[in-house]
Amino acid sequence: MTIDLNALNFGAPAAERDINVGLIEYFVESEAFKRLFSRARTIVLGNRGTGKSAIFKVIAERSRRAGKLVLELNPENYSYEMLSSVLRAEKEGSWAKHGAFTSSWKYLILVRIMQELTTAGPKIKTGCANKIYAFLRDNFKGEQGSPISVLVSYLKRIEGFKIGAYEASVKTKELERLYKLQELDSMLPCIIELLDKQPLVVLIDELDKGWDSSEDAKAFVSGLFQASVSLNEFTDKLSVYISLRQELYDSIPALYDDAQKYRDLIETIRWDETTLLAMAAKRIRHSYPMLSSMSDAECWNVVFAETLKYRNTKSFNYLVDRTLYRPRELIQFCTDAVQEAKPSNSVPIDYAVVSRVELDYSAAREKDISSEYRFQYPGLESVFEVFRGRVYLIDRPQLELICLQICTGEVRTDTAAKWILDQDPDLVIDILWRVGFLRAYAVGGLKALRRSGSSYVGPHQVSNINLRAVSRFQVHPMFRSALGMKEPKRDTSVADETDD
Repeated sequence: MTIDLNALNFGAPAAERDINVGLIEYFVESEAFKRLFSRARTIVLGNRGTGKSAIFKVIAERSRRAGKLVLELNPENYSYEMLSSVLRAEKEGSWAKHGAFTSSWKYLILVRIMQELTTAGPKIKTGCANKIYAFLRDNFKGEQGSPISVLVSYLKRIEGFKIGAYEASVKTKELERLYKLQELDSMLPCIIELLDKQPLVVLIDELDKGWDSSEDAKAFVSGLFQASVSLNEFTDKLSVYISLRQELYDSIPALYDDAQKYRDLIETIRWDETTLLAMAAKRIRHSYPMLSSMSDAECWNVVFAETLKYRNTKSFNYLVDRTLYRPRELIQFCTDAVQEAKPSNSVPIDYAVVSRVELDYSAAREKDISSEYRFQYPGLESVFEVFRGRVYLIDRPQLELICLQICTGEVRTDTAAKWILDQDPDLVIDILWRVGFLRAYAVGGLKALRRSGSSYVGPHQVSNINLRAVSRFQVHPMFRSALGMKEPKRDTSVADETDD
């Protein structure tokens, strides 16, 4: 079958740009999505590029089609730097910010809900609609487009009583009023009545944008978690969804310590080879409707050669092995390959094309992963660079020696990576594993995770592993091209140890 590559579009890597291209048509309706759309889960966790925003965009579109109001609070509405500049530090007075942010978030969301209900309702207001309109007119005139001002204003009110020189009785009374949102008490029955007629969905996405790992940023996010849980119990006609990157969630003690409270509400987005192939095939079918009757593998093999000349590797295995099982990565790699093949319309795309685009793809991913963990592990890219030009298969003693040299400063890294100095080499190995840079040789029960062509597994395939029991590692194939890494000498007796 001859196809024209100019008609093939794998879609935009970012959901906000993909929603008008075809995301609704080729969206993969996973079990995770179904749990979220049914409101069984309302908190979405996942690494960058796993499709959190895509899920939110589809929830928004389907909710609108079902006649619900949709309120999307975007990261552009918030500024962690501004919060830190206007709020006093906890050490300046006795005020725990987590509780203050929780109340302020609830206040902000309820105000935004009232504004949305008022805007969407009839121009002539009566009953509850009129009461809400009057409340907003008297208290929030001109602030409809500035949600951050509502949040900060409420925080400042709490801060004033927490740190201010008030008598204890006055302070206690006013703080209780603020924490319980008593000024909204008369509005709550009206909000419920209007929501019964017009259900509403709130989506708060990409809270990592502008993240600075500050005291205020952590309280901002942990307070939002608490507020969303509380508001979802307010009425079943209101659904508040939030999403956050996994590594930021893990770095906020207030969230991590209370994980048990949220576990049944959290949906962690994970992909495997089967679902990633389904995702790619749906996008191929969207471009070529005549392939609608083909299986996922058959669709893939129309575009990419089934087997590449590189070690007779299955083409899908080769590309997906150079990802951390994130849709955005596979979409980018496929798009790069298609763009490279378009001038000659070389179909199916073979190893010659894939290998030409792999260097730029690998370099971009190395930088992206370093950026993703910049607050937890600053200067991480310089740690990756220590492995430049080395053989990508590394036994444990050799890996421990490399990590020891980094930790003692014998091998230099960026000054930003001072966190790594004087660390235990085993801790460094653990970090390199968790960020996806290393894969571990699968032994024992982990052998079940192997598939043809790979004897090594990464954190995207297995979340828990006893790394101290692992005798051999390899640098993940996604990083090797950018770092100019070498293949080990082939030994047919242990061929499965050096494969991809």
